[in-house]
Amino acid sequence: MANILIIGTADTKSEELQFLKACVEQQGGSAQIMDVGVLGTPPFTPDYSNHMVAAAAGTTIEAVIALGDENAAMTRMAEGAVALTLQQYASGAVHGVLALGGSMGTDLALDVTAALPLGMPKLIVSTVAYSHVIPPDRLAPDLMMVLWAGGLYGLNSICRSILSQAAGAVLGAARAAQVPRGERPAIAVGSLGLSCLKYMKELKPELERRGYEVVVFHCSGMGGCAMEALIEQGRFVAVFDFALQEVANQVCGSVLNAGPSRLTAAGRRGVPQLVAPGA
Repeated sequence: MANILIIGTADTKSEELQFLKACVEQQGGSAQIMDVGVLGTPPFTPDYSNHMVAAAAGTTIEAVIALGDENAAMTRMAEGAVALTLQQYASGAVHGVLALGGSMGTDLALDVTAALPLGMPKLIVSTVAYSHVIPPDRLAPDLMMVLWAGGLYGLNSICRSILSQAAGAVLGAARAAQVPRGERPAIAVGSLGLSCLKYMKELKPELERRGYEVVVFHCSGMGGCAMEALIEQGRFVAVFDFALQEVANQVCGSVLNAGPSRLTAAGRRGVPQLVAPGA
């Protein structure tokens, strides 16, 4: 049975979190709720209390609240949520993560989902989904997001429709997801489509003939972000970076960029990297 970890602030969103859990269970899955709230006591008992989350961050909920700043408090709770989620994932107790939040809840959820490996289903229901306030380089490569329209001050018919879809999506993903096996050493290649970088037609089969799996990324902003994130996870034995327009875009102010850390993950990981101008 697929078990979904539902993350949110149980002090302010208790109805919504319990509704999500009920939706997952009605579809034959199981669900547990992690409370990351810092504003009050929830009206139900979460499976993972905010005390447990704070302890996973090496502190107490009282100390977190005593910070006196909600943003600083949620930053500490994010540390605990990441640690606790990774612990449950490593033990095989969690098969998918569904997070719910506004702006600060989304910030915490982005930390949690970015820490999870590719192939672990992850979905965020957010009031700021697809917004410019979310930097592209904070999005996990396989993250799903749903805009939480009408999602404040309790449940309503629109909110129920959105949350039920989210519950079904993450449960379905947990049942169907195929974790990358790594049967062949993989090489990341940054490209911009066949019409621009025609050498890919020859390069890819030649690398495959030598026993490598070739993973080509479309470097139009999000593609470069995904490639950097997966390099950071240690997915590749080499990187061919032949489409550098994201770097130029970052320098010149275009929105189609991959953030200021583009081209840096391979160096940090010690992965051989070929870099050449192109595109």
